[in-house]
Amino acid sequence: MDDRTIDKDSTGDDATHVINILNRLGLLGTHPLSVNETVLNAIRTFQQNRGLDVTGVINSVTLSALEEAQWKLGDRSLYLQKLPLLRGDDIATLQARLTDMGFDCGRVDGVYGVKTENAVREFQKSVGVVSDGKCGPATITALIRLTRTVSGGTPSILRESALQRDRGPSLANKVIVLDPSCGGTDLGICAHGAEESVIVYDIAQRLEGRLLALGVSVFLTRGAQNSPSEIERIAFANQAGADLILSFHSDSYRNENAHGVATYYYGSQTHGVHSVVGERFASLVQREICARTDLLNCRTHPKTWDLLRLTKSPTVRIDIGYLTNMGDAARLGRTDFRDVIAEAIVIAIQRLYLASEDDAKTGTLRISDLRKAGIRR
Repeated sequence: MDDRTIDKDSTGDDATHVINILNRLGLLGTHPLSVNETVLNAIRTFQQNRGLDVTGVINSVTLSALEEAQWKLGDRSLYLQKLPLLRGDDIATLQARLTDMGFDCGRVDGVYGVKTENAVREFQKSVGVVSDGKCGPATITALIRLTRTVSGGTPSILRESALQRDRGPSLANKVIVLDPSCGGTDLGICAHGAEESVIVYDIAQRLEGRLLALGVSVFLTRGAQNSPSEIERIAFANQAGADLILSFHSDSYRNENAHGVATYYYGSQTHGVHSVVGERFASLVQREICARTDLLNCRTHPKTWDLLRLTKSPTVRIDIGYLTNMGDAARLGRTDFRDVIAEAIVIAIQRLYLASEDDAKTGTLRISDLRKAGIRR
C-alpha cells in the first residue's frame, strides 16, 4: 500500500484501512464507506499533527505515517529485525520512557534499531527481566510500573548539547555532509529555465569549496549526473559519521506569489521531542540568509520528514526561494546571489560552534574575522 496514492472517492481495502486508523486516532466521528471530504479533512489534521506537509493527499509518506500511528505501546512485541526495521508510535513511546529513565536510545524516532535494543537490554537488566533486547509483555509491564525519574526527554537534549559543545569552535577536522536535492517535481524549474537540482548542486559546490579551505571534511550525497533515492542519501549521510548534515532545496507552489526562504529541523509535536542542535542551527541559517539577502523570512519549522528523522546527526533542510516566483527565480539564477547564500551558511555553521560570548551580530561576521580570532586556518 505504501507505493500508491489513495484518491478521493476511493473504496476497497486500502481506503477502509485508512478510515479505520483515522477512527482509532479519534480523527473521525463517523465511518464513511469511501474517502470523502470528511476523510480528507481528517488527513489534513493528521498531517498537521505529525509535522508533515498539509496537503490532504493520501500519498506514500502519509500512508507510512498512518501505519506508524496505529500502534500503541503494548499492542505488539518489539524487537530488532532485519531490514526493514520495525517502526511505530509504540516504539517512540518506548524510546521516550527509556530516555526519561536515563537509558540512551539515541533519537526518539519510532524506529527499533540497535541503540533501542541495547537500551532495552540495559533496562531489562536493571529490573530483573530476561535481558534479550525484546520488548514483550514482561518488559512493558515493568515500564508501566516504574515511575519516571526524569521527565521531558531532558537526558537526550543534554547529551546532544554536550556533544555539540565538546566538538569545539574550530571548523577544522569537522565532517559535514551536503545533500543537494535531486529535484523531480513538475514545478521544479525556474522561470529562466534552470532546474532545482542544478541550482542547489551549484550552491552545495560553492559551500563545499569554502568549507574545504577551512579544513572541513565535506561529502556530497550525489554528483552532478546521478540521482540517488532519499533512502540511499540517508544511508550515505549516516555512514559518513557527520557532525552536521545540510539538505538544500528550492520550493515550488502553484501560486506564483509564494516566495522566501525557510529552514526545517527534526521535531515531533506528537512525541514531544526535537533536535536541539538542529533547531539552533536552523535558526542561525535562517537569520544569516535573511540578514544578507532580501528573501522573505518564512521562518523555521519542526518536521518529521525521514531525512530529518532518520539521520543520526543534526540535520537541517534549507528551502532557498520559490522557483515558481519570478523574483526568487531571478535571484537564484545569479551566481553572485548563490555566493551570498554560501557565505551566509558558512557563517551560520561557525556560529553553531561558537560560545555565545564569542558571537557577533547577525549579518556582520565575516570569515576574515574568524581567522583573526584564531579559530580559522
